[in-house]
Amino acid sequence: MKLIIVESPTKAKKIEGFLGKEYIVRASVGHVRDLPKSNKKAVDIEHGFTPHYEVDPKKLPILKELRDYARKASHIYLATDPDREGEAIAWHIKDELKLDTAERVTYNEITESAVRYALDHPREIDMHLKDAQEARRVLDRLVGYDLSQIVWKKVRYGLSAGRVQSPALRIIMEREREIRSFIPVQYFQIAGEFETVGRAKESKKYKIVLDCAIEPSTKEEADVIISKAKKQSWSVIEIEESEVNRSPRAPFTTSTLQQTASSRLGYAPKRTMGIAQKLYEKGLITYMRTDSTSLAASAVSDISSYIVKNHGQNYLQTREYKTKSKNAQEAHEAIRPTHFKDSNSGNATDDEKRLYSLIWDRTVASQMSNAKMTKTKIIANITDKSIPNFSTVGSIVIFDGFLAVDIESRSDDVILPKINKDDDLDLLAINAIEKWTQPPSRYSEAGLIKELEKRGIGRPSTFASICSTIEDRGYVLKENKALSPTDTGEVVSNFLEEHFGEYIGDDFTAKMEDQLDAISNGETTYVEVLTEFYNKFHSAIIAKNDIDKVTNLGAAPEGMLCPLCNSHMVEKLARNGKFYSCSRYPECMGARKIDGNVMEGPKEIGKPCPKCKDGQLVEREGKYGKFISCSNYPKCKHIEQSESEKAAKSTGVKCNVCNDGVMEERRGRFGVFYSCANYPKCKNAIKAKPTGNLCKLCQSLMMEGTKTIPERCSSKICPMHNPHKIVK
Repeated sequence: MKLIIVESPTKAKKIEGFLGKEYIVRASVGHVRDLPKSNKKAVDIEHGFTPHYEVDPKKLPILKELRDYARKASHIYLATDPDREGEAIAWHIKDELKLDTAERVTYNEITESAVRYALDHPREIDMHLKDAQEARRVLDRLVGYDLSQIVWKKVRYGLSAGRVQSPALRIIMEREREIRSFIPVQYFQIAGEFETVGRAKESKKYKIVLDCAIEPSTKEEADVIISKAKKQSWSVIEIEESEVNRSPRAPFTTSTLQQTASSRLGYAPKRTMGIAQKLYEKGLITYMRTDSTSLAASAVSDISSYIVKNHGQNYLQTREYKTKSKNAQEAHEAIRPTHFKDSNSGNATDDEKRLYSLIWDRTVASQMSNAKMTKTKIIANITDKSIPNFSTVGSIVIFDGFLAVDIESRSDDVILPKINKDDDLDLLAINAIEKWTQPPSRYSEAGLIKELEKRGIGRPSTFASICSTIEDRGYVLKENKALSPTDTGEVVSNFLEEHFGEYIGDDFTAKMEDQLDAISNGETTYVEVLTEFYNKFHSAIIAKNDIDKVTNLGAAPEGMLCPLCNSHMVEKLARNGKFYSCSRYPECMGARKIDGNVMEGPKEIGKPCPKCKDGQLVEREGKYGKFISCSNYPKCKHIEQSESEKAAKSTGVKCNVCNDGVMEERRGRFGVFYSCANYPKCKNAIKAKPTGNLCKLCQSLMMEGTKTIPERCSSKICPMHNPHKIVK
């Protein structure tokens, strides 16, 4: 019996399915041990930054099972993922189980041929890769712990900082400052509607819209152009035609997959990677953590056969793509499907099918011919040409090339009428629209990942976790895909930039990534990198222990006075954001919200706390309105909705699942949603505001008196956008 150890149960089942009874495949279910939560026990800094790992208690039964199988096995293969993380997991398993004879195997796709080839070519664990992962883990712990400790002391308890999350937050904050300092500039967009003048009576006339080449900054300038445009005759002064080639994009890397899935499918990076993990474990795609754009020769051959068979020889153009990342590493191939007979994803969920289709289209298109287009530009002006030219551009696809597969990359063609140079035009209408220049847009998750990759911050395996971490910490708010810093995020970022700018800057963060790459390549050692970094970093932390605590964020605006004593106020940071506090605090407890309204303190409502039986229930005011909690908070964390908030947030629509509670507006991590007032007894929750009406399908069924009315409706046209129980 031969034992293969992988991380995932799904992967284990897939591999065991095509290897036969000779092999037993079992999963470690990820890491089997990690650094303890207490930093004092985690790393022995004085003795070469030695990490002290602890086994996760939940993994003890798994380790026992693996140990029992290992005793009976003639061969043991450690087949974890082909990256640093996988190498470290393999080493931990071998070390914890004392597997002296275990061999390391890696494969880039979970197919029978790839796995059997890997088993025929085992190797030793690559200690350079393991050391690089260990260095990242220890480095993140040391930086995160020390920075977080000083943020706790000097800003507010419970906040955190990190080696990579803090630079990401700084990038978002830099963009926010650009937006705040942006001064809009007025301009006018001038467009005219024209009609072609046929030279023969039977000639067909066409309408066309042309835009002015310049955008005047004042209405007076715009009026002058419009006035002259109306007084003189118009004609076509130039026709510019050119043939344009569009090339396909490279196959997906981790970064570009996350960016494209965000823009086309609306998937957050974390969700994308979770779906990709499932596709990989099902043997549908190659390993999904990579910054390489290369394809195996066998894959290019299969893709070529598919293209010629389904589209024709003229659609084939094999290509090699250069990886843009200066330190491309981890896996050896781009993310691609494991087969190219067709685009069928087999037994997959809807989300998996959508992501698989995206990967399949991009990979096949990458080996196809350029799309060819005819680009036409029509330029017109008045007789004396005393105003700027007016023009429009159109294009027509004359050969679709890769667009035959990557349909989403198509743009809507602007088809222009057949017009010749010197043709006359009749001006039908012309106007100027007042506009203002816009500030730079906030980063989306896809945009942030692109910026992190551009600056050399993070690696494929960390991009998704960076985005989710700063959101989960409450430092960033995501609204309509745009990331904006919260009050807490702004204060933390400003503090770190002022006092530890060197350690959250691009140069330092990118340099550390280079150092980790150097460890994995055997160019330097774990101890050398950590020693060089930590001595300087720890001295900087100690030097900042004497700085003043950030209690005040500055004076309140002029005229913002204390509601109790009329004194001046100062801006402060609370758990739920900024507020104004009396400058005489704690002698005076006066406070205002950031919008200037008076902030009321806790009010007793005359009821004991049902949880601790010791405190009294009090009504408080938080970020999202009034709520009731125990007076012993934070010792007792009992919380409930106030009656006033219940009344204000009730929709008046009965729950369509339990038919007892009323649907109420609530706010969660992803924004506003609606759920039953009987929660947690009834867990009905929907995103759209309930109307209390049945969908059109159910209404028609009931009007017909049919006997086939389902108990639950899953119609996508339901106004509640959720399967609902039908009340007959």
